[in-house]
Amino acid sequence: MFTGIVEELGEIVRSTETGDDSALVAIRGPLVTSDARHGDSIAVNGVCLTVVDADAGVFTADVMGETLRRTALGALRPGDPVNLERAAALNSRLGGHLVQGHVDGVGEVVAREPAARWETVRFRLPAGLARYVVEKGSITVDGVSLTVAEVGDDWFTVGLIPTTLKLTTLGARRPGDPVNLEVDVLAKYVERLMGGAR
Repeated sequence: MFTGIVEELGEIVRSTETGDDSALVAIRGPLVTSDARHGDSIAVNGVCLTVVDADAGVFTADVMGETLRRTALGALRPGDPVNLERAAALNSRLGGHLVQGHVDGVGEVVAREPAARWETVRFRLPAGLARYVVEKGSITVDGVSLTVAEVGDDWFTVGLIPTTLKLTTLGARRPGDPVNLEVDVLAKYVERLMGGAR
């Protein structure tokens, strides 16, 4: 479980195909690896990955083909920045919202509207996800917990403050760029309990 509060801007070091529809990915992140052990969870652009090994500020993780196809991780190349967050501890503050690290779909940056100190960014939603997104509700974009400003049939907007623009990958995302989206899990549970189909 995560909170969507990015701890560190890391970097993809390498991605090696393992020959069985998966890859071993190496990611630089001195902060998140400072106490990382084999089996720990680290969110990479919102995708929960399991640490295989950690050494000298770099950790490796096995990424299945399913994850590479259903998230934007498959498009990353060496040198690309990534948002990193260690799993939340039970005694820590919940600064964002409850984030599982289970990506619901890949969205796309549609437009950016700069203001004096922040930016409004519009994202396109995959079909079927809009029903889980509500104005003033929470959504995770590339692992960043954000508050929805507006929502339409296949889009939503968020406001990005200077800290988010500077300390996460969202400051450099441009129209057309893919992003990992995780909707609020509570909305999915409510739908299931009310008898709705997913």
